Amino acid sequence: MGACMSHDGGATEEDKRMHAVAEKHMKEAKKAMDNEVKVLLLGSGDSGKSTILKQMRLIHNKPFTPLEVEQFRQLIFGNITHGIRTLLEAMVGFSLQVDDSNTDNLKLVEKAPDLKDGEPFPVEYLEPLRSLWQDPAVQKAWDRGNEAALPENLAYFFHDLDRLFAPNFTPSQQDILRCRARTTGIIETDFDLRTHRLHMLDVGGQKSERRKWIHCFQEVTSILFLVSLSGYDQCLVEDKDANQMNDALAIWDQVCHSQWFKNTSIILFLNKVDIFTEKIASSHIRSVFPDFEGKEGDVDAGKEYFRKRFLRLSTKSNRVKEREIYIHFTTATDTKLLTKVMAAVEGAFALRLC
Repeated sequence: MGACMSHDGGATEEDKRMHAVAEKHMKEAKKAMDNEVKVLLLGSGDSGKSTILKQMRLIHNKPFTPLEVEQFRQLIFGNITHGIRTLLEAMVGFSLQVDDSNTDNLKLVEKAPDLKDGEPFPVEYLEPLRSLWQDPAVQKAWDRGNEAALPENLAYFFHDLDRLFAPNFTPSQQDILRCRARTTGIIETDFDLRTHRLHMLDVGGQKSERRKWIHCFQEVTSILFLVSLSGYDQCLVEDKDANQMNDALAIWDQVCHSQWFKNTSIILFLNKVDIFTEKIASSHIRSVFPDFEGKEGDVDAGKEYFRKRFLRLSTKSNRVKEREIYIHFTTATDTKLLTKVMAAVEGAFALRLC
């Protein structure tokens, strides 16, 4: 009555060819997925995540395009002018005032423009900016920067104004690493390594950005969690009453015990060791963390104290077998140091594929 007919019998040679091509593409896609390590960069704001991503590009010879370099050049001018304005605003809370000779310079800085493509730094800003930075009251406010979350790159740029204001100025690698832009949304970057592809996702660390993290959780191989060691005595940019280190500890606690990351390896970078080393000589850990038992100004004791604080939080659950937490002390702006650290980290990533 109704004869069964084979659909294969009616396939044309073109159909068979297209089917074979589709199968090949599917196998290639699966192989690529099997060889991909998906790494999520997490941490609170100002921890150095975006700097790590820039360093990865330098380490793996993925140069910045001329357009990107130009954008960084414009961003540096913005970092300088916006940064000094933030510093001047903090002075109001500190009851500090600039010298009368700098009054006109305040007005100039307030109306600093955004640069256009190819436009040099406006030379009329060079001496006013230098004069403001050298103002005794401004330096007193800078010394209290931890109370106002002042941009950490200001001293780096203000100590080199003549070079930055040269008509032919092109940002160096260190300039690019030092300049800052708040990360909003998710920035994804791929790196082709010898045995696998590394897919890194950088998401904003400010509180308003953290709700976006959940969209990145699926199929994450590893988490690279960054903490600013120098934030132990510093407030948050978005909340002057909150402590940066305590905020990082709270996020770390949530990440380590999240259902999303039960089987995910976690690598902790205790970052900004260089700033921490400078700061600890005059800003004592015990004034913020009373249970610190090391000597005042002891850098190694301070590093070990925070290492144990984070490690203790990661292992406080009652799991029979705790996953291993890899901890590294880093300075994200130091390319040589980070190259060595990332070689070890990438080796750990590769092991996850075995």
